[in-house]
Amino acid sequence: MAAAAVMSALLLRPLGRPSARSLLGRAGVATGGPRGRGGLRRSQVLRKSPKRGVALSAGSFLVYEASKLVSGFAEVHASFKVAEVIEQADYLYGSGETEKLYRLLVQHKNSEDAELLWRLARASRDLAQLSSTSAEEKRQLVYEALEYAKKALEKNESNFAAHKWYAICISDVGDYEGIKVKIANAFVIKEHFQRAIELNPKDATSIHLMGIWCYSFAEMPWYQRKIAAMLFATPPTSTYQEALRYFHMAEEADPNFYSKNLLFLGKAYLKLNNKKMALLWLSKAKDYPAHTEEDKQL
Repeated sequence: MAAAAVMSALLLRPLGRPSARSLLGRAGVATGGPRGRGGLRRSQVLRKSPKRGVALSAGSFLVYEASKLVSGFAEVHASFKVAEVIEQADYLYGSGETEKLYRLLVQHKNSEDAELLWRLARASRDLAQLSSTSAEEKRQLVYEALEYAKKALEKNESNFAAHKWYAICISDVGDYEGIKVKIANAFVIKEHFQRAIELNPKDATSIHLMGIWCYSFAEMPWYQRKIAAMLFATPPTSTYQEALRYFHMAEEADPNFYSKNLLFLGKAYLKLNNKKMALLWLSKAKDYPAHTEEDKQL
């Protein structure tokens, strides 16, 4: 509203662009009176032309400056609009309104703002995860999510969330493109999770997902290991100890932030034959308040 008021004031205020007649008058060129039968003599035109050029240049400058001001206010107004959409989106996300969130953000799919785009990628993926979403719709949403995340990353390479959601979406697409593609993408996924953590060491979700990456390769079946060995001279590998370290780091960054982090802490301890600690974390996962469909599935 404030930006609109300023814009109105600017547009209502005279921009200082006088008419050609007044410009000529201010420059000292006669605009009225008799000129004689033949008009101004050639010497008069030559003598007065420089002043007319100065006057027109001044007018052009005033118009240029005014257009810059209008453009500046338009940019401010646009930034206010982006902030407003993000605020609405974060409220809907916190409220678990997945479908409403997607409908809000998909209107801005052509945005140049990375913050909007990675949120749209997340909303697309979340919608794909709903049990009410058909298999065909899910596939389409998964690929759309990747495109939005990729665009967010192109707009701002320093945005940690863009890296995080790009890695998540690449992993999701791998489910449709086979085990070879999924393994081949593993290094890319790891790289983007690590970059997200580097940009924001306090983001528990990125740290948790790095733990999931480690856990997945620690328990990789033998036949997948053979495929990985065929694709890479040094295939991706990890251990349950490394996965456990990331899960604990995520919990330290934001205690009880995610039911699955509690679950995987328990599972990692089970893999390491520490039943006492496994029971502790699995019990916490079981007692975790269900906020999402994913929580209810635990």
